[in-house]
Order: sequence, then C-alpha cells, then structure tokens
Amino acid sequence: MTITAAADGSALGNPGPAGWAWYVNDDCWRAGGWPHGTNNQGELMAVLDLLRATAHLPGEDLRILCDSQYVINSITKWMPGWKRKGWRKADGKPVLNVELLKELDRALAGRSYTFEWVKGHAGHDLNEAADERARAAATAYQQGVAARSGPGFPGAHHAPATGAGAGEHAPSGVGLPPATGSTPRAVPAQVSAFDELDLFSELNDEALEVAEATRQGSAVPPEALVEELERELLGPLVRGDIGRTAVLLHPDFMEIGSSGRMWTRDAMMMALEEDPGERTEIEILGADPVGTDAVLLTYRSFARSGTTLRSSLWVLDGGRWRLRFHQGTPEA
Repeated sequence: MTITAAADGSALGNPGPAGWAWYVNDDCWRAGGWPHGTNNQGELMAVLDLLRATAHLPGEDLRILCDSQYVINSITKWMPGWKRKGWRKADGKPVLNVELLKELDRALAGRSYTFEWVKGHAGHDLNEAADERARAAATAYQQGVAARSGPGFPGAHHAPATGAGAGEHAPSGVGLPPATGSTPRAVPAQVSAFDELDLFSELNDEALEVAEATRQGSAVPPEALVEELERELLGPLVRGDIGRTAVLLHPDFMEIGSSGRMWTRDAMMMALEEDPGERTEIEILGADPVGTDAVLLTYRSFARSGTTLRSSLWVLDGGRWRLRFHQGTPEA
C-alpha cells in the first residue's frame, strides 16, 4: 500500500505568522503553525509531521507531493553532503533550518518514501487542500483566533508538533496556546531550480537568501494581507466554518451577489455553512488603499458558468482586517 499525501507551508509576510499542513483526504489531514516563521519552515514542518503521523506504519510506502523545490532538494540531494560537512554548506556557512532538517533526517531513517514535485496554485486537488489549510493556520496566528488542526492520521499518536528542533516545542495545533520554547529561526531561501546541482550551486542560494532577507525587512503591506484573507475566504474549508467566517466578515457586512441578491452577514454565514461550494480560482486586478484603514480589492473569478468581476472592501476593525462589502458582476 502507498500513502499519498500533499504537504505545504505558508507564511504571511515571510517571515511572519506561519502555518503548515499535510493532506490525504478530508478525514485524514493535520495543520499547525507558529506566530512567527517562514514559508520554508512551514514546508519542512509539514513533511516532518506527516512522517511522524505515519511512523506507526513503517512498512507502508509514502508518496509525498510537494510544491517546494527547496524541501525536495534539501532532503533528496543536499542533506547527505550537509551531514558530511557537519551540517554546513559548500561555502562553510551553517545550513539554515538545521534543527528541522536534523529532525527530518531522524524521521526518514528506515522509511520507504518518494517525493513528487507538483506546481503550486495550479489546481492540483491535494496540493490545493494542503495549501488552504496551511494558509488558514497562518492566518489564524496572524489574527489570534482558533482554526482547525485536523483529525490527524488514523491510529497515530499525535504528539505536539515541534517546529524549532529537538526539545523545543512549537504550538501543538492551530489556535492552541504555545508551549514553552523557541520558535523557528533564520530566514531560508526558496530554491529556484530543480535540476542537478553541483557542489557550488548552494553558493547561489546564499545570494537568494540575502536578497530575500532584504526584501523581508519591510512590514507586510495591508494590500498583501487583504489578498491573503480574500483567498482564504474563497476556500471551502473556511467558508464552511461559521466561526471563522464570523471573524472575517465585518458585523455590518453586506454583499450584492452576481445574481443580484443582497446578503447580510448572518444570511451569508448560514448559507456558506450549509453549502461552502468549491475552491474559487481568481485573478487579482487591483489592491488599492482607501485612506489608512481600508483596502479595495478587485479581481476576476472563474467558474463553469463563466467569469465574474468582483470587488471587496476590507476595513481595519479593532486591529483586524474584515470584509465590509462585496459585489459580483458577471463579465460580459
């Protein structure tokens, strides 16, 4: 038997509130996160927790679907060389995320596994499901609210998820109080190629790390946060969670739907809980600040019936971005 699972990570701001998730099916998945981490740390933690969750089935083959070339390369290509060099790269500098990688090295021992790269945000069902849950976890930490941590793997003993290395406990699930310990450190780089690499290729990664660290030095703009929240709200996992939609929708929320119907907040939450629908693919057209406490997001959504032009007005309410108004118009 082969266990097929997608693993994914998310970070709002990168670094910022971070989440991770692995997904087999709707009855078998798990998610968690940290108040502060990076996308790569989330990607690594998703694979690590999947390995731990299936440790009671050591004879089963594990097929891991992953959209992170950094994770796949780290585990399948670079790790043996890093270990020989005392967990240092070809240029002698310490490996980033070394504690997570050491934990992965231990968890992989004796396991039969393969990694398969899948393109992210390209409609792959398992990858999209893992991405949605990882993003929901990150957003929950961003806004200080609870989110689902998932049922886990049947028959597994799910210990608290470790995100900072051996003996350092990260939060055991989304929305749960963090245990004492450190949060992940360092800012990893995303590898941009999945080809065979030579001993000097890691030096190129170092340049990417510097550029990434420089880029991350500024605060996350509200436009980017609002776009993440809009995408979260378009996912069926969140739409079907009335507690989460209650956080995302402003108390005075109103929508003029593409059918011409007007929706209040309560009516919308009840309708979404009953029928969350399928994940909606979108194309962002604009994200424009309206004063200091509001952002107007415009985008095109795609459905079998055609495309719809949409606008969402997000406002800052009590330190939290919430959707105040939405309108959809079928595209001619």
